[in-house]
Amino acid sequence: MSDTNKDASRYVAKSTDSSSQDSDSGVRPEITLRVIVLGVVLSIVMGAANVYVGLKAGMTVSASIPAAVMAMLLFRLLFKNSSILEANQVQTCASAGESLAAGIIFTMPAMLLIGYWQDFDFWTVTIVAFTGGLLGILFMIPMREVFVVNNDELKYPEGIACAAVLQAGDSGAEDGAAKSLIVGGVLGGVVKLVGGFLGLLSGSLETAAISGSRIFYFGGDLSPMLVAVGLIVRLNVAILIFIGGALAWLIGIPLIGGGDATAQEGAVEQAFGIWSSQIRYVGVGAMVVGGFASLISVRKGLWAAVTHLASGFSAERRNVEDSQRDIPTSAIVGLGLLCVGLLAFVNFRFTQNVGITTLATMVMLLMGFFFTAVASYIVGLVGNSNSPVSGMTITAVLVAGAMLWLFNYSGMQAMVSTLGIAAIVCCVACTSGDVCNDLKTGSMVGASPFRQQMMQILGVLVASFVMAPVLTLLHENTPGGIGGKELSAPQASLFASLAEGFAGKGQLPWDLIGWGAAVGVVILVIDEYLKRSGASFRAYLMPIAVGMYLPFGLAPPILIGGLIAHFYTRGKPEAEHEAVLHRGVLFSSGVIAGEALTAVAIAVLAAFGTQSLDLGQSATVTNALSVAAAIVSVIAFVVMSRPTPTKG
Repeated sequence: MSDTNKDASRYVAKSTDSSSQDSDSGVRPEITLRVIVLGVVLSIVMGAANVYVGLKAGMTVSASIPAAVMAMLLFRLLFKNSSILEANQVQTCASAGESLAAGIIFTMPAMLLIGYWQDFDFWTVTIVAFTGGLLGILFMIPMREVFVVNNDELKYPEGIACAAVLQAGDSGAEDGAAKSLIVGGVLGGVVKLVGGFLGLLSGSLETAAISGSRIFYFGGDLSPMLVAVGLIVRLNVAILIFIGGALAWLIGIPLIGGGDATAQEGAVEQAFGIWSSQIRYVGVGAMVVGGFASLISVRKGLWAAVTHLASGFSAERRNVEDSQRDIPTSAIVGLGLLCVGLLAFVNFRFTQNVGITTLATMVMLLMGFFFTAVASYIVGLVGNSNSPVSGMTITAVLVAGAMLWLFNYSGMQAMVSTLGIAAIVCCVACTSGDVCNDLKTGSMVGASPFRQQMMQILGVLVASFVMAPVLTLLHENTPGGIGGKELSAPQASLFASLAEGFAGKGQLPWDLIGWGAAVGVVILVIDEYLKRSGASFRAYLMPIAVGMYLPFGLAPPILIGGLIAHFYTRGKPEAEHEAVLHRGVLFSSGVIAGEALTAVAIAVLAAFGTQSLDLGQSATVTNALSVAAAIVSVIAFVVMSRPTPTKG
């Protein structure tokens, strides 16, 4: 057993003993009115913030740790008798809303991109979000013993880190956390306000040149949020994202050529055009390979979950202690039937066809259960933030599209049905992974799984009503809308293209997808070699594929964040990295929340007629201010991520 696992075991024992004593004395409640109120508020806030983050960066960040810190701090300030179990229930509810955002933004914008919707349908988005999120919780419950209780293979890095934060807050050791979160929120909010509302900063610093027919591009987005993402995912993943971007933009675009120095479009616009129409499909091929590789890697965990279900989960267990009690089977069955009815309703609303509705509903349920096991296993291995949900959803799109094609469905019916299946599967995968992570945290602090599952359902219910309004605000009040340069929504664009290709409406560049698949296989071979040689650096395929599919401007700031994380963790044992970067992660979480919520606020102002200001400064002044803001932001990350000295 590693040092990390030994520490975790000692922590579990301590927490469980503490919880038992508190339970016996009756002074440690879990679900109270203040827990419900704060959990609901944070679920809405984190969900809205992650809608923006995902549309812009193509990835979301787990809300568990920042929500746990905020709950501990607020409860300590306002309620002296609050408990660690209450704070745990708050983060459980909040992270459920955050995870649901990823499932929706990766898929629902595709309905606009294929022309099925002109704007987001409130009730359809809400029902899809609630049903997919609820299914993720229900499917995870029978797998809890397999993946959380009786599994020594899975380390749950984020679940253990969140439990450690809760324990530190309970002992009064998190007094500096509020400063980190607040300062981070101010930095993210101010940069977005000055740039996005006052217009004093450029959204990105980029340049391109044409030599012959070849375009040479380089640039980076001016976004502290992306630096924060890089710090959270660490250097290995940040480098891989940069490698993917370099392969696509610095090598692929010049190789393809097609630049025209005499065209009305500038070199930058031409580079984006080549990437959008050709290069990103190489990333698609690599993602497809990564998705199937992810499935193969979790085959044992999936089989264990199926075996556990077959062995009699349906038989109700009596007299189970509170720390092991789940939602009753009768409630799971009842809620499951509700989900089936809602799924059939949504599918029929999409297609107005009984046959395709029946087929799509069955595919949703089967693939939802399958990917619950996949997502839970991967979250246990690498954490919630690093779960390759995109790869799972790509696999779902391919399977759904192929099945509909085999049954001779085509056109708009087939496209919307394929995207509907993808939306449900994506919500299930995102939510079930988060549930698994939260249940691990709860098991370490002595929480009741039954109560955690109720708070997760509440978080999903509340957040599902927020998704459509936030999407509408951002789409209607951001230059270019969703799918444009500022909110590229890479996953939704990809799924729209795949759905069109299967439905016969569009022609997918299968040759480029094939080249991407070949690149993916080569990367898998390289990663297997690194794994067997015991190298600390790994060549994970999904981050490279995502880097190829994203605009290059996201890669440099993410790499800077990863380098800052490496600067503070270099030379230290891996078991200490979480503690060393704890202050930086809290600061980064504040930055992400600050920038994202400010972007949503700017969209709200625009919806009410208050447009962004134009102060009339020259491009030279804007660029100079942008460079200065970038330097100040990086310095702020270096200073605020410095580990707090510890005693003893």
